[in-house]
Amino acid sequence: MSANNMAYADLMAFQRETEALGQVAGRLGWDQETMMPRGAAEQRSEEMSALEGVLHARRTDPRIAEWLAQAEAADAVADPVAAANLRHIRRSYARQVKVPGPLAQALARVTSRAQGIWAEARSRDDVAAFLPILAEVIQLRREEAACLAQGGDLYDALIDDYEPGATAASLGAMFDAMRPRLVALRSAVLGAAYQPAKLEGSFGQDAQMRMARDLATAFGYDWERGRLDLAVHPFSSGSGDDARITTRVVESDPFNCFYSTIHEVGHACYELGIDPDYRLTPLGAGVSMGVHESQSRIYENQLGRGRAFTGWMFGQMQTRFDGFGLTDADAFYGAVNRVQSGFIRTEADEVHYNLHVMMRFDLERALIRGDLAVGDLEATWNDRFAADFGVAVPRASQGMLQDVHWSCGLFGYFPTYTLGNVYAGCLNVALRQAVPDIDDHLARGDARAATAWLRENVQRHGGLYEPREVVRLACGFEPSEGPLLDYLEAKFKALYRL
Repeated sequence: MSANNMAYADLMAFQRETEALGQVAGRLGWDQETMMPRGAAEQRSEEMSALEGVLHARRTDPRIAEWLAQAEAADAVADPVAAANLRHIRRSYARQVKVPGPLAQALARVTSRAQGIWAEARSRDDVAAFLPILAEVIQLRREEAACLAQGGDLYDALIDDYEPGATAASLGAMFDAMRPRLVALRSAVLGAAYQPAKLEGSFGQDAQMRMARDLATAFGYDWERGRLDLAVHPFSSGSGDDARITTRVVESDPFNCFYSTIHEVGHACYELGIDPDYRLTPLGAGVSMGVHESQSRIYENQLGRGRAFTGWMFGQMQTRFDGFGLTDADAFYGAVNRVQSGFIRTEADEVHYNLHVMMRFDLERALIRGDLAVGDLEATWNDRFAADFGVAVPRASQGMLQDVHWSCGLFGYFPTYTLGNVYAGCLNVALRQAVPDIDDHLARGDARAATAWLRENVQRHGGLYEPREVVRLACGFEPSEGPLLDYLEAKFKALYRL
């Protein structure tokens, strides 16, 4: 083996250990949100900070630059897998060396503490209890963004963590293109003479969780490499041979549990579907949050909320629950897809969902740029929500305290949900062309054919391609918002008899 090829081998061996330690950090985060005793929060923040110190030191090790320089001169870079690994490592190294180690540790420590404070504040609708730690998180993230941007836009620097190549300008242009058609569709359906009935009744936690497990199984979730737990805010965690999901239960609204589960299954199936040869390498995780959200959103919406799959769900509900006010599968389909100006993003119908994201995009961009003071956030949120959705926010847990993201420091993440919806709209077109009998499978409660197509065309590639490229290759056309908007208009105009 030449010296240059040896450099690549040494780099990948070093990277493998770094990736493994990153998985350990992720497992600590999962434990914090699911099983950790509340009294352990302060100690956990120190543990997360210590581990982040180790990870930051490895990610900025000067040997990486030397190995990269030698490996890029090797024959190995002709191999697309090796070239992709080097691209990811080079990008990560270039970003990480700009951020001082103490700042990285401080962010890990403060965001770990902030998540517990947020959860407690949310349970009490106590915004004042959350604002001081939120101000700390924002200040640290602004410092980090300044290191990364080096004179450029702070918010763009943070977006790049979640969707490489995206900017506030490009995402804002996408939102501007989508908003008029979404607002027009919302106005039409809310003003329609026909309005679907809603689900009624009480649905016990144990029965909901049993059905949630069956829903995960229907989409091909591998229980040998995963598990389902409860969390305040549902999430998915892990990759390789350990991808876990969480959900939450509201006894008056089982759709909250069921569709949170299906959403997180989409994330987990992506991670579990990646080529096992990429495990513990830079290619062994989803390539971006936009592509990740494309998987969770197509599972949840185009598949899970479609008439075929909800028909099967209706039969399941009839056998598991006593009376819920809906007498046939069509009425159940209508209830699942009922459009209303609700407060909670994760429970929002498909027409309103992206409007929730657009509001958060504008607010967090203003926070990071310093145009919005933390102390003014609740009032600004409430004013904007009333303007966009026409209803007043009744309490903070249904307003600015509903999402966990800002306590975790995930500024720049929110717009990837809509980008994921856009990608999902494109993938849905390609999936239905490739598997024309997909609705026959879904009507039997079997979504594995959809998962198989997505695994072959998206999931198995992991980080091999750039985000938009993997979607383009899967679909055979450049991704755009058009297919999503066409799908929404066709679905909801038919449902509301317009």
